[in-house]
Amino acid sequence: MSIIYVLIPIAMLFVLIAVGVFFWAVKSDQFDDLERHSVSILFDDEPVATNTQEAEFQESVQDKSHSQDKTHGI
Repeated sequence: MSIIYVLIPIAMLFVLIAVGVFFWAVKSDQFDDLERHSVSILFDDEPVATNTQEAEFQESVQDKSHSQDKTHGI
């Protein structure tokens, strides 16, 4: 029976911590945009070139594929 005198304050401390964390999350705008992250997995990110050589290479590959499409009548 004496353990209840220890467990009740510990439980109350946990509740206070949980309420504090909840109000901190609301105050720091953690719940502002709940929809964006749920649908962001559905969209592919555009590849970003890390340097100019890579960007030039991607452009030349795209240009070649477009010119081949025009010559083959696609």
